[in-house]
Amino acid sequence: QVQLVESGGGLVQAGGSLRLSCAASGRTFSIYAMGWFRQAPGKEREFVAAIRWSGGSTYYADSVKGRFTVSRDNAKNMVYLQMNSLKPEDTAVYYCAAAYGSNWKSSREYAYWGQGTQVTVSS
Repeated sequence: QVQLVESGGGLVQAGGSLRLSCAASGRTFSIYAMGWFRQAPGKEREFVAAIRWSGGSTYYADSVKGRFTVSRDNAKNMVYLQMNSLKPEDTAVYYCAAAYGSNWKSSREYAYWGQGTQVTVSS
């Protein structure tokens, strides 16, 4: 199993930036990809971004493309989500998740989840 802990959420004004971090521990050696998801009040959880653990290929939701950047530091078992030009509609609880299968662009592949960190963007 792998344990995931997110940090870095907070309150920011529209147009501002935040950097989320996700620390992974446990069975990290066989992770295929790490993803970021978010869930706003009353809405379904949605995919935000993902990165291959090996090689670093990335994949983004259209809603965040060009504003968010996902990165990882394999040596530290860390994954990051740099969020720029934030909008009020980005307000949500953000979760990081780990996938062990190759279908990393599907949310169904993510088996392990962190507890989430709140991001609030004021207008």
